[in-house]
Amino acid sequence: MIKKIKKVALFGGTHGNEMTGIYLIKKFLKNPHLIERSTFDIFPFLANPKAIDLRVRYVDTDLNRCFDQRDIDNLDHGLYEQLLAKTIYQKLIKNQIQFLIDLHSTTSQMGLSIILSDTNSFHLCLVSYLSSIYPELKVLYYRSERENLLLRSSTELGLTIEVGPVAQGILDATLFSQTEQLIYSLLDYLDNYNQEEIADLPRKLTYYEVFKTIDYPRNHQEITGMIHPTLQFKDYQPLNPGDPLFITFDGETITYEGDTTVYPVFINESAYYEKSIAMCLTEKREVTVNMNQE
Repeated sequence: MIKKIKKVALFGGTHGNEMTGIYLIKKFLKNPHLIERSTFDIFPFLANPKAIDLRVRYVDTDLNRCFDQRDIDNLDHGLYEQLLAKTIYQKLIKNQIQFLIDLHSTTSQMGLSIILSDTNSFHLCLVSYLSSIYPELKVLYYRSERENLLLRSSTELGLTIEVGPVAQGILDATLFSQTEQLIYSLLDYLDNYNQEEIADLPRKLTYYEVFKTIDYPRNHQEITGMIHPTLQFKDYQPLNPGDPLFITFDGETITYEGDTTVYPVFINESAYYEKSIAMCLTEKREVTVNMNQE
């Protein structure tokens, strides 16, 4: 059984050009009553102030890849985001943060998504509850290859809220509002959980587990093709063997040659070009969750 949640951190601006989270945190800093709940303390943060001021994803390196515990423990000097990650981690420890929410946006057609690094029973019960309120909500299980590399993995419990599509550096009013309402519902759940007011009802949950990332077709370091137009904006939709995957600059179609149906996500994400990721492939999982199974 997970103990009561007493300290929660809410981050926006881990990437300085993802405006939804940045302006929600600014709103909450000006109006703290919106996120205050009776049974826990909440700490809103703007994660990467310098990148936010410059309206860039990062200054030196991706902050959301700098939270490996071994790196933080052994770091005395380094790149801006590496040092910033150590400072953030020390704040989390000092404030005894148990639960962390990291707000992001994507250029991919991800809709309203929650990303987990761990499918423990607490997380599954939480996202199952939220899915019952927001039927359009998608749940993605995306575990980093290196343990605790991401900000959401820096506390005992944590998750990412990812919304899209929205271009880098702009705001989308609909996605802004949807994210805000999801945050309120999530905080309400934590408050009710602390008061043991969560109904013990079995709930069906569908989530998508990332098992592989794939790159664009390349000739050495240069890409030689693009996402096929029939696949663009088809996040969470089935991709079957033989379906078009890429189209080269010469007009050749490259098909998906896997053996089973998969569900791609983060299709053509702008920030992932530098990471050599054209999309992530997931398998669809369906489970029944008992709300008090912790």
